[in-house]
Amino acid sequence: MKYYVYILRSLSTDRYYTGCTNNLLRRLKEHNSSRVRSTKSYVPWEIVYTESFESKSNAFKREKEIKSFKSGLKFKKLFYSERWQSG
Repeated sequence: MKYYVYILRSLSTDRYYTGCTNNLLRRLKEHNSSRVRSTKSYVPWEIVYTESFESKSNAFKREKEIKSFKSGLKFKKLFYSERWQSG
């Protein structure tokens, strides 16, 4: 089973949300139907970035790493480069 790290952008407020799931479409529907407390005030959402992983633990590590970027330059580079490279 694949796991995904994803970044959503709120179309109403231009906020970002980073998460992890094994089903991207289901999770996006949950965010957009206000089932997620932390995102329900900012619907609608769109997926702007994804990465896939073979293990849940690696996906969670990457999610934590992306969240540590805050909203700085390294975070924004994720959207503008074709492939993220650490370093």
